[in-house]
This record gives sequence, C-alpha cells and structure tokens, in this order.
Amino acid sequence: MKCPVDRRVMMVVEHRHIELDFCTKCSGVWLDSDELELLIDVLVSEGAKVLAIEVDKSVRKALRKCPICGEKMEKAWIGHDPKILIDRCPREHGLWFDAGEIQKVLCEMVPPGSPQYQNVVSFLGDAFQATHMQGMANRPQDTV
Repeated sequence: MKCPVDRRVMMVVEHRHIELDFCTKCSGVWLDSDELELLIDVLVSEGAKVLAIEVDKSVRKALRKCPICGEKMEKAWIGHDPKILIDRCPREHGLWFDAGEIQKVLCEMVPPGSPQYQNVVSFLGDAFQATHMQGMANRPQDTV
C-alpha cells in the first residue's frame, strides 16, 4: 500500500493481531476500518474511553487520496482535548494519522497513570520501535 502523503510503499506492522501501515519517511499511519475497530475493542476491553470521529464539512477536502480506493479523503476531528484533525476515507476504508497523531489519540483514550497506559506504551513501542510516546507527541499537528 502506498502512503497518501509521499506515495512511498508503507511498511506493514502487526502487533496483538492489529495490522497498521506505517510510512517510514513521513511517520504517518494508515488504519483500515477493521483494524481501527479491533484496536479500539482491545483498548476499551482494558478500560479505555471511546472517542468520537466527526467529519467536518467546513474544512476543505484533503488533497490526499485513500490508499485503498483512491478517492479524496475528508477531514475529520477525533478526540476531545485536544481535538486532532485527521483524514478519513469517505467510503470508510480507514483513517490516516500524520506523524504523532495516533499516539496523541491513544493517550487520550488511555490517560497516563491509568493501569492500561503501560499496555498502550508497549503497543506503540513494539509497533513503531519507539522507546516512549513523548518524543512523537511533540511533533507539530493540526489541533484545536
């Protein structure tokens, strides 16, 4: 699968039966809709809170195309504090997270200090070869 940002072939990363597509150049992450649901199910079963995804029609369509169907993706907000602007396939094939966005979303679902936090740190560390999430969380992004 090709990255919707730089069109490079993404690396498939699998951990805990969840498959992510990771771009080694821009550090973006593609989650197929099924994989996102599986990730949420795993985290919610461990006590995480569910975050709503709200499509924002006032934000112009992304120039990025869905790596599955090729249709222009739409912008959507996820989370509460902070809200993060991501790209979503209008045919619901999946979501695109720019560098650091998925880490911020997961940290909101499972706040630091909670019993599940170490599971999220472990998941991200194993999936992205990261030693901690703070380094990734400091990258610039679209937040409200």
